[in-house]
Amino acid sequence: MTVYQHITGADWRNIWVVGDLHGCYSLLEQKLAALEFDKQQDLLISVGDLTDRGSENIACLTLITEPWFRAIRGNHEEMMLDALLHHRDAGLWQMNGGEWFFRLDNADKSRVETLLPQVAALPLIIEVTANKGKYVVCHADYPGKHYQRDKPVDEESVVWSRERITSSQRGQIQAIEGADGFIFGHTPLPAPQQYANQFYIDTGAVFSGNLTLIPLQGGEMGMELANGSVKKTTFWQRLFG
Repeated sequence: MTVYQHITGADWRNIWVVGDLHGCYSLLEQKLAALEFDKQQDLLISVGDLTDRGSENIACLTLITEPWFRAIRGNHEEMMLDALLHHRDAGLWQMNGGEWFFRLDNADKSRVETLLPQVAALPLIIEVTANKGKYVVCHADYPGKHYQRDKPVDEESVVWSRERITSSQRGQIQAIEGADGFIFGHTPLPAPQQYANQFYIDTGAVFSGNLTLIPLQGGEMGMELANGSVKKTTFWQRLFG
């Protein structure tokens, strides 16, 4: 299993991170068009959970084959792999939105199954060294108080845990050292939420139509660091206040 992947910002013009897609391919395309996203120069990173619950699951899953797209593995990718690759608990996946696969015809099932090795190769953590800082993208959490690339982590916590955001919502907020910002999905929220240097961007697109994308690199819409803390420029101010 690939745990960490590193991305060098200098290889791209703009870098964006998108919240949980859950089969909302057309909505993503609308957002990218509005941002004038250039698939030749820009990069989009997904926080995971590409499929389930929405209606355009194959299109979203096929994104992992695109050169302008990167994704980490979410808990819905884990459930898919358990059901289809490891032949374990298909019932859990079906109860959590995976029933779409079992309604496909044989040709489309084969299309999905062909992609499973690439799904299995998705990293759990992506580190981005952008022009204004170092950012870490995980699905649910980065366990521990200090980030270090290639440090062993509890992989189940990275994919499933809501312990940190639950503590933060109760007022027990603590920064994670070792990077400037951490971007998570997994927990649907009415709006993007920031706690210390942690940014939660799953805004429940499949339920609300509200799909959040945030910039890590790209002109005045990116983040700047001021005195060791995140200084949000215009786009971030609109999202996080």
